[in-house]
Amino acid sequence: MKLAIVGVSGAVGQEFLRILENRNLEIDELVLFGSPRSAGTTYTFRGQELTVKLLQHNDDFKGIDFALTSAGASTSKEFAETITKHGTIMIDNSSAFRMEENVPLVVPEVNAADAKNAPRRIIANPNCTTIQMVVALNAIEKLSHITRVHVSTYQSASGAGATGMAELEAQHGQLVRGEEPIVNKFAYQLAYNVIPHIDVFTENDYTKEEMKMFHETRKIMHSDIRVSATCVRVPVMRAHSESIWLETERPISVEEAREAFAAAPGVVVEDCPAEKHYPMPLFLAGCDPVYVGRIRKDISCENGLTFWCVSDQIRKGAALNAVQILESLL
Repeated sequence: MKLAIVGVSGAVGQEFLRILENRNLEIDELVLFGSPRSAGTTYTFRGQELTVKLLQHNDDFKGIDFALTSAGASTSKEFAETITKHGTIMIDNSSAFRMEENVPLVVPEVNAADAKNAPRRIIANPNCTTIQMVVALNAIEKLSHITRVHVSTYQSASGAGATGMAELEAQHGQLVRGEEPIVNKFAYQLAYNVIPHIDVFTENDYTKEEMKMFHETRKIMHSDIRVSATCVRVPVMRAHSESIWLETERPISVEEAREAFAAAPGVVVEDCPAEKHYPMPLFLAGCDPVYVGRIRKDISCENGLTFWCVSDQIRKGAALNAVQILESLL
């Protein structure tokens, strides 16, 4: 197999390298692509030094079987034809193609079969918040159809990439030194703060990030499920958290739900409130699964269930999910 990574110097691109280093994938050749800023940089992969090539409109993708792309939506749109014209399958981590009808949107634990039907040779990786939520929701959907979901997200700085993490770290240092914190990446100072605003606001006053959770969940789960989200940036370095309330067609007991979560692929249950045992991003950054805890009946709705879930945004929320799509195709 000949594999390419596009956008290798970014946070997700670097995670691609770390994940592929340790996965049981037979890669005959790995080709790295980047912007003019990163072209010429070298990285070591499985003991071999690789040099980043400049991404250009040429025939560099001829003979490449799969390309893992994470260079932003505008780059994905511009280079999609160049990447796929010789038969390369493009697994794209951007928002460029997620809601296009002829592009499958895939979370392997939920709808791996959809990846087999990619007429444009493009497979889209969903938004990070959607990925971890649908992995958990799918366990309950198998018990009873989920009609609606309310979710509040607690999204780490890593969701804004390496620059977002660097800004949060810098702000803490600036505040400790008594300096005015510099704000570039986020709408406001993130250190010692929470910001109920991720992406731009739409006409209905939901943000694009919140509407992604509505539309992407329906496409991935092939469902009429309704999702109302409030997405919040929190001063956590890495791993997103979500507080999820759902309503099903029939009542689901806590015991049923816990058993379903425990049996679901990609889910780990950490749920023992009496021992203060529940998922937290501080301890789960760098881990692969979706962690679920605080499972309880909703006391305001007979068919309601609520739980808390945490997952690493750069791994399962981005790079790992794309690699799992590749593995499902192989």
